[in-house]
Amino acid sequence: MRETELLIPASSLEVLKTAVLYGANAVYIGGEMYGLRAKAKNFSEEDMREGIQFAHEHGVKVFVTANIVAHNEDLEGIHDYFRCLREMKPDAFIISDPGVFMIAREECPEIQIHISTQANSTNYATYNFWYNQGASRVVAARELSLNEIAEIRQHIPEDMEIEAFIHGAMCISHSGRCLLSNYFTGRNANMGACTHPCRWKYYVMEESRPGEYLPVEENERGTYIFNSKDLCMIEHVPDLIEAGVDSFKIEGRMKTALYVAAVTRTYRRAIDDYKKSPELFQKNLDYYREEIAKCTYRQFTTGFYYGKTDENSQIYDANTYIKEYTYIGIVQEIDERGYHKIYQRNKFSVGEEIEVMIPDGTNKVLRVLAMENEKREPVESAPHPKQEIWIDFGEKLEPGYLLRRKE
Repeated sequence: MRETELLIPASSLEVLKTAVLYGANAVYIGGEMYGLRAKAKNFSEEDMREGIQFAHEHGVKVFVTANIVAHNEDLEGIHDYFRCLREMKPDAFIISDPGVFMIAREECPEIQIHISTQANSTNYATYNFWYNQGASRVVAARELSLNEIAEIRQHIPEDMEIEAFIHGAMCISHSGRCLLSNYFTGRNANMGACTHPCRWKYYVMEESRPGEYLPVEENERGTYIFNSKDLCMIEHVPDLIEAGVDSFKIEGRMKTALYVAAVTRTYRRAIDDYKKSPELFQKNLDYYREEIAKCTYRQFTTGFYYGKTDENSQIYDANTYIKEYTYIGIVQEIDERGYHKIYQRNKFSVGEEIEVMIPDGTNKVLRVLAMENEKREPVESAPHPKQEIWIDFGEKLEPGYLLRRKE
């Protein structure tokens, strides 16, 4: 059985540290340029250095995205960008553009290159092409089935790795190469500025009646004709492993630390359980389902893994997430009195029950016995986002533990 890597997205240094503590084998991040998540917080040069150092100290790899479709004016800056990254020693670059690939080979010959899903790699001939160019890994096109991935595995070198998305948002366009955002808003999805038009509500207009917009709907809620359900393969971890997928990739470089912690530790446990015993995996299926359902999501689908998608893969009546838990904060430190410092993300009050997420997959429900503000004055609630708050739970937790509240 091949080694299985759990690859987690990180939008910020805080989220990177959360992914590391909650079980990631590797994280992927974007700098302030040349990645496909321009609206994400992304990493400054200083945070990137600290994040790579933190991850490496914990035995976790860091991959940096540089997966835009580059234009002429980008090329000189990309040379400079890779020279800067070379000093930071990330473990790999994620690239889709052949020109950017060649620049990375020139500037950072010692750093591995992974071919992004944006490169639309749908067959083993393409995988072998990239291998012969020097790539160590290809991210499978989202449109591939497990049978196709298994066939690719049989026709590529043993040391070439296959990475595949196994959880998160699905794009309406082939391998994410979308033109709708650019057409409607002038913001190019292939340069990192997608406005997510696949989540919008659409109307039709009859040619001879300009200006008369007819809703595409079966009821008053309307219809979202491009709005895919979210991918979720938590119940199918064995099939992914048996197909030869080396890296399980979670989508979500714009997600919160709460989302990252919940998804990471659940897939971590599912992978580890299956590697120990298929029977143990089957025994814990309900646990995996319950924990994944505590994340924000848009209903679930298995995407293309078991064949072509159909009408059941779309959501027609809304474009909002299902949200059962609210993010409270991350334990930063504990003082001598047993108070826990957090930077509050959503309002909560003394007397409320808070759920503590422990990296091993267990949860602990504790009541807020008392709290103090940044001046160490007693307060009854924490109403201001990112306010420094000290909490007494009556027992000590560990730094890095996440706190959430059930809605």
